[in-house]
Amino acid sequence: MPATISASDIAPTRYAHHIRARGLTVRRGRRLAVDGVDLDLGTGVHGLLGPNGAGKTTLIRTLATVLEPHGGELELLGSARRGRGELRELRRRLGYLPQAFGHYRRFTVREFVEYMAWLKDVPGRRSADAVQHAIDRVDLTGRADDRMGSLSGGMLRRAGIAQAIVNDPDILLLDEPTVGLDPAQRLELRALLRDIGERSCVLVSTHLVEDVAAACTNVVLMDEGGAVFAGHVDRLRAAGTDADPGDSDIERGYSAVLRRHHEAKAGARR
Repeated sequence: MPATISASDIAPTRYAHHIRARGLTVRRGRRLAVDGVDLDLGTGVHGLLGPNGAGKTTLIRTLATVLEPHGGELELLGSARRGRGELRELRRRLGYLPQAFGHYRRFTVREFVEYMAWLKDVPGRRSADAVQHAIDRVDLTGRADDRMGSLSGGMLRRAGIAQAIVNDPDILLLDEPTVGLDPAQRLELRALLRDIGERSCVLVSTHLVEDVAAACTNVVLMDEGGAVFAGHVDRLRAAGTDADPGDSDIERGYSAVLRRHHEAKAGARR
């Protein structure tokens, strides 16, 4: 059954919701990768959890306007319109880091972030400052003039985060942003996400449950294309028992929600 984050779980915003979906469906070939998802996400940091194949990446790509929904309703920043002009304006206000992002290996970090700022129509008069600020925020200041092809996996990931935040987005969508980051860098990223979430809607897809516990206020848990839980992270912590697998309350809650969902589906098939 689709789940919804209630208004009490979300901080006030100038939009009724940054992201609103009702019965959202997205097909990947013949398969429904996103199946009837409801969302109401506003200002704050929201975690997107689920096992492999749950539909997280398809949902993120749809919210980033890379994929078109096949059914249901989707509003981003108060608009459901998807004409060329509306899409261009919307993409100026989005930040998106995919699991794998393309880049020119011979670009320097600065050139790469500058290029992405240009694509997002960051005004020329403030582009240089916006680029430098984004690079500083991901701790790549000393590598700004290094070529992208010379960076480690973790540094590439941080450059990807820099391009996602260079336009100071109203919605920031990050798909597995901590891949390749060491523990200290993960701590820095959590702090950055909390800062951005003070004024923007941040949705972070990850396999690392503890990152959600540390950085996120709300969490959406997906399984088999559907949202099986949505709410405050403390509700997920409280969902588990000592008998459920996991090394922490939130891991046990994650396991418990998935177990109960699978048990309910099995019972419905009998």
